Amino acid sequence: MRVALVHDWLNQIGGAEAVLEALVEIFPTAPVYTSIYSPDVMPAAYRGWDIRPTWLDRLPGIHRHHQPYLPLYPLAFGGLTLRGYDLVISNKSAFCLGVRTPPETRHLCYCLTPTRFVWDYDAYVELEQVGSAARLSTRFLVGRLQRWERSASARVTAFAAISGEIQSRIQRFYGRDSAVIHPPVNTHRFRCGPAGSHDDYFLIVSRLVPYKRIDLAVQAFSKLGLPLWVAGSGRDRARLEALAGPTVRFLGRVPDEALPDLYAGCRAYVLPGLEDFCIAPVEAMAAGRPVIAYARGGALDTVVDGVTGVFFPEPSAGSLAEAVRRFDALTFDTAAIRAHAQRFDTGVFKEKICAWVTQIGGEL
Repeated sequence: MRVALVHDWLNQIGGAEAVLEALVEIFPTAPVYTSIYSPDVMPAAYRGWDIRPTWLDRLPGIHRHHQPYLPLYPLAFGGLTLRGYDLVISNKSAFCLGVRTPPETRHLCYCLTPTRFVWDYDAYVELEQVGSAARLSTRFLVGRLQRWERSASARVTAFAAISGEIQSRIQRFYGRDSAVIHPPVNTHRFRCGPAGSHDDYFLIVSRLVPYKRIDLAVQAFSKLGLPLWVAGSGRDRARLEALAGPTVRFLGRVPDEALPDLYAGCRAYVLPGLEDFCIAPVEAMAAGRPVIAYARGGALDTVVDGVTGVFFPEPSAGSLAEAVRRFDALTFDTAAIRAHAQRFDTGVFKEKICAWVTQIGGEL
């Protein structure tokens, strides 16, 4: 079968790229169409792929700052017709579902999220601290972009969502049904420590940006006087440090090879914000550690209250602090937590993607 993959942009590494890497492993000869490609900041292995960027790739400064060009992405993807393929899979968090295909080609969209900039504009610009001038210049585009994305979604053969949260958004914004296929997590690189061997710290591994709501955890653990370690970097770090008490420690960016020990050593992982899915809590559970999570979004797919962690119901420091107190009174089975995490392993993802393609009518 002739297959093409489509990805929004290749100038940063995150969960979307983990999905793309798994798709390339399933379809190793498929070209990857994308808006822009910055090989110097992407893994060296990508240079062996057949990556085909659009004309956006030639615009000044776009590799470092792609957000100002957001209104141009529908033009780039909407003007891209992929001929000669039996199957096109778009790995979508923004506008790449807008590629066009001839009638005989099936287009399957693996939807990481309907575009936040388009469908949750006010929250996006507030949490991302977009300046007032940029808000004024882009607000008038939102209605047009919603109509464009809804029209593009109608051309897609079938959707898969990364979580129940995204499944509901696909239905609400696009009026389309979708299967749920959770993103791939490499659970095999994590191991449980010996029973009772974990340290006393609670852990967050995240980009330090406002919408992650790490401020809630910083405030809660400062008030509780309990140790919280925050691994990661980002523009919100100075604000978070100003909020933090003496028990909160900022580790900065932690090398990938150090993460297994960091997870295995924590008392619990903390997920304070609403996430579409979020791989880090699953990685922590793969190391046998429980999760304290806000009871919305992707956490509802990955955390079992009282079994693999605890939920807190309100997005507030007080609600999180109360969950920590409840967590202290519970006992968790490390092996059961790890077994639960293995349901989200990369191998499971590949099996479900292949079954989805076959169900839609493809022959792998």
